[in-house]
Amino acid sequence: MATPFTVVGIGEALFDIVGNEQHPGGAPLNLAVHAHQLSRPAGGRGVLVSRVGQDGLGEQISEVLRGREMTGDYLQTDPDHATGRVYIECDDAGEPTYDIAENAAWDLLQYDTELDPLAMACQGICFGSLAQRHAQSRNTIYRFLDTSRARYKLFDANLRQPFFDRQHVARSCESATVVKVNLHELDTLTEMLSLGDGLADDRAKRLLERCALRMVVLTRGQAGTVLYTGDGRYEGEPASYPPTDDADAVGAGDACAAAVLVGLVTRMPTGDIATLANHAGAYVASRPGATPDLPESILSMIGV
Repeated sequence: MATPFTVVGIGEALFDIVGNEQHPGGAPLNLAVHAHQLSRPAGGRGVLVSRVGQDGLGEQISEVLRGREMTGDYLQTDPDHATGRVYIECDDAGEPTYDIAENAAWDLLQYDTELDPLAMACQGICFGSLAQRHAQSRNTIYRFLDTSRARYKLFDANLRQPFFDRQHVARSCESATVVKVNLHELDTLTEMLSLGDGLADDRAKRLLERCALRMVVLTRGQAGTVLYTGDGRYEGEPASYPPTDDADAVGAGDACAAAVLVGLVTRMPTGDIATLANHAGAYVASRPGATPDLPESILSMIGV
């Protein structure tokens, strides 16, 4: 029988507003949903730790968790701040740009003793930079990380101007055991952390060594994901799916991060994790919204 395990996404929960459509989102929510889908064949679950307003959008996020058969025990409600909103515009290639509303409920994410058992029992955590823009949520994230015994703590750089700085990015890399970046974010970290010149491979390896990480995850869009560990470089098999007419790339990186964490927790071979990440990210990029149902062909790739 598979051993139960938990993968946590901690940080922002919000609504992505694209044109006239709105979809629940936020990287931690997206990751938790995908981790829940990917984990269930192996006996695991995904959990969201976040905060929403006492409003209609907040209730819709609660309904999303219920509809996915996920716990809502760690979704706080705020009487004074609205559920977060992000206004997204996509270019002709489907690549998004973001306008992120400030003073959202998730900025005030609180730490309470009810989070202690979850922090100590979970096997994987994903946290990002956006939810660190406010001291309250930032302190909650770091207390959760400090309390946790998780072997895999993934920092998804997810850099959104102007909501990051060198101090907190460096601290995040040092608090993580896995760092996930895209090529643009790697360039930013190269400058912030003085990783030196050279190819992306060289700089990713320096990041791995500098921060004593177990893994660096580099996403490259349609070119796929590369994983760097102390044992080498793993590219995995490429993946692509026919896009729908209304496809966008929102959430593809979150699906990739979920695949990496679930793959690590279930002890999949590193090359297989890279392949799983490629498939999860490519499928989400071929569909509208950040959290489509993943097909059985992807779910069946999880080792039990």
